[in-house]
Amino acid sequence: MQQSWKDNIYQQREQLALLLHEPLALLADLCAPAWGRREDLDAVLLDGVRSIPHCTYLYCLGTDGVQISDNVGPDGLAPEHFGRDRSQRPYMNEAVPVWGFLLSDAYISLAKRRPSLTALQIVRGENGQALGYLGADFDLRNLPVSSQLYEEPGHWRQIKGDPAIRGNVFQQCRIESPMDQNLEQALAILEELLTQRGVFQCQIHFSSSQATIWTLDDPYRYRILDQEALSDADICLVYPPQAYPADATIPMQDITRILANLRSLRMSDENIYLRMSSINIFNGMVSLTFSCDGTHYMRFDEFLGQDGPFWF
Repeated sequence: MQQSWKDNIYQQREQLALLLHEPLALLADLCAPAWGRREDLDAVLLDGVRSIPHCTYLYCLGTDGVQISDNVGPDGLAPEHFGRDRSQRPYMNEAVPVWGFLLSDAYISLAKRRPSLTALQIVRGENGQALGYLGADFDLRNLPVSSQLYEEPGHWRQIKGDPAIRGNVFQQCRIESPMDQNLEQALAILEELLTQRGVFQCQIHFSSSQATIWTLDDPYRYRILDQEALSDADICLVYPPQAYPADATIPMQDITRILANLRSLRMSDENIYLRMSSINIFNGMVSLTFSCDGTHYMRFDEFLGQDGPFWF
């Protein structure tokens, strides 16, 4: 089953919580007898900091969110944080579950401006009353990534753009670009590059008469084909012939149909017209950005299908 990025985050947070809950609970029990005594709390935290995996800092807070210990890290004490009011930090505004442990949502740290998260463990006295919290800060750079990179979903998505553009869409009209004047040849060149010359992704900017391409031989760098290149078939000689990838999601024969449909969307209406499109042969997606500044993402077969959202 394909997972979304939210599913991926949930799984990683669940594994981090399982990793951190028990050692923080044990350390919180050791903090309780020293509660209210700064030096004693610092000593407990210094002894326990290496038992908390990947931790940047430990500290203790009163129930009001004011820090009653120094910051304690693997390299020692940071006393300047004693007395710090953390009550307005994002992790202090989340509800701690009844079992007394909270793994916060990620936030941007104040000191280093890095994505971070905080674990809070309630510290309880002998009679069970809450004395305050044991806090543990983590830099996301130091945390293990325990799941695979999620896959981009293949369903049709529409993302709205600038409302100012949408509001004036019928007060504008398509102005013929240099690419429009030579569109058949430009698209034929892109078809050759996509099917025979190792290009696996392209972005076609119809209004500014350019295309950005990525190649199998050098996938980390893009190349820009301006109007001069897109009107000169000799540009194909720059890119060596390559067999169409066997693991591509889009069949080679469908590239022609996709480009033909893009041409129709560009030319069929003077007010609502295609400004930009992208094709990726591996994830099988086509994107469409229109003059109303709305962008659609959809699978190639949905884009080509007779029941698709566009009629050609």
